[in-house]
Amino acid sequence: MAITLIINGQSTEVDPALSVFEQAETMGIDVPTSCRKQGKCKECMVEVIEGMDALSPMTEAERHLKGNFRLSCQTFVTGPSGGSTRFVRCHTMRRGQMRIERQACGLPAAGHAIALDPCVTRDGDRILIDGVEVERSTGPIYGVAMDLGTTTVVMRLLNLESGELIADTSLENPQRFGGSEIMSRIAYDTSHPGRLLMRTLAGYLSHAIEKFPIDPKTIYEMVVVGNSAMRDIFFRQNVYSIGQTPYRSITEIEMAEGKRNTTSLVESGLRSLLPIHPKARVYGAPVISGHVGADAAACMLATDLLHEERLIAIMDIGTNTELVVGNKDRVLAASCPAGPAFEGGAIACGMPALDGAIEEVAIDEQNHFRIRVIGDVPPEGICGSGLVDLLSELLRTGRMNERGRFEDDVHRIGLSHGEGSDVYLLESDVNELAQAKGANVAGLHVVVSTYGVDFDDIDVFYLAGGFGRHLNVEASKRIGLVPSLAPEKFIRAGNLAIEGATIALLSKIKRQELEQLVKKVQHCRLETHPNFFDFFVEGCQFKAVEPISCTS
Repeated sequence: MAITLIINGQSTEVDPALSVFEQAETMGIDVPTSCRKQGKCKECMVEVIEGMDALSPMTEAERHLKGNFRLSCQTFVTGPSGGSTRFVRCHTMRRGQMRIERQACGLPAAGHAIALDPCVTRDGDRILIDGVEVERSTGPIYGVAMDLGTTTVVMRLLNLESGELIADTSLENPQRFGGSEIMSRIAYDTSHPGRLLMRTLAGYLSHAIEKFPIDPKTIYEMVVVGNSAMRDIFFRQNVYSIGQTPYRSITEIEMAEGKRNTTSLVESGLRSLLPIHPKARVYGAPVISGHVGADAAACMLATDLLHEERLIAIMDIGTNTELVVGNKDRVLAASCPAGPAFEGGAIACGMPALDGAIEEVAIDEQNHFRIRVIGDVPPEGICGSGLVDLLSELLRTGRMNERGRFEDDVHRIGLSHGEGSDVYLLESDVNELAQAKGANVAGLHVVVSTYGVDFDDIDVFYLAGGFGRHLNVEASKRIGLVPSLAPEKFIRAGNLAIEGATIALLSKIKRQELEQLVKKVQHCRLETHPNFFDFFVEGCQFKAVEPISCTS
């Protein structure tokens, strides 16, 4: 029986003489590599969705991989012993194809340019970082802002003399072979020698940087934000302490011991393994506490929280959801270990917001699905905004109850059909989404009750991140992902973390403000709150989140 190989939604009949990498090449699919198919760079990973039993045995070069990940240069489609597999379906860690939010929306300073005051300056032909010469050149001066997420990485290239955005790109974080969520990554990085997570990411980032329309050696500074674990892995820090109670970065521990006066980190371009100027400065923005990392700090900078009179909330939904409630007088923050479900992970047909992802779902009067697909191409899967729509519509039409159970003993609901590319939702997927939602809702309850207010007291509720930007607010309220506030209070702000990183890159004053801001924040540890479990159980149900009474 002939076997069809499907890579990134494109299909071809298998040639057993070619590796999966070589077959991808014949299909015009770009697979990252730095070692020319020798299995050394560890970059050419594919995640196998279907047909794992039809692949050749794993090689010594793949011993670092687990789950359904393979190195495509080491993998051949040999056919299963039983001969029943018709499809082998996989996808690359696709860089540069994800939907990018280029500008945050609804911010206090929207439309007002940040005063340009970068740390990298020019004096004649001398290029200086904080007044110290690093190069003699009359060429341009560039910088990169990076939001290093557990699932997605976003980078912006900016001209540091004009403040102009030159280019941007995004990619799936290739570290997923070490686990889809933070604690798995920490365990992997702690137990595997050789800094494989950092080195693999550096390879992908290098490819992305080399595709920018400039000489990478003219990049003299990077600002990196991300949750505590992702940031520290990138900077080669020991992350063991982040995985153990009380879950603190080594930088936070050292600061408490008086060994440092900030949790920020600095590395050189050379040590970062990136193709930027070797003396470039790579600045890791400060983390707040525990898993509340530099990305949450960047969100606060982007919303100008240090000068905010109103009571605002920021919710950046992701594998590690960040929550912030406060204003210039008092700020509380928490981290919710939601897992990757709302970013397409751990869901049978889930995927990031790439071309081919179902992003909107509605059920019409004839009970038929109406879908919208990113890129207007045949659907390959469903991303987070589509999952929220789908759950809301199933609940609205009675095809799913508040406990997440499908009606009439159905366990699988199909959205689209096509050879080798069916997209469907399983009842077990709903359970994954319920637990992710429960963690987020429990976090909201803990932070708001600790602050001593009700949800109704919040003046502005920012939905942050690429996922938050595309959420249907009414659908989100119906399934209980966000509180039942007045529609005008919600701002789908987009990627506040990359916005904050950009501000810190362009303004020395704002970077200093960021360092001050993190020291004002009170960290709420969810697991120590007496009502956390009750909040979590309640949050796992698909029903509206109602205002709560103050409990502290």
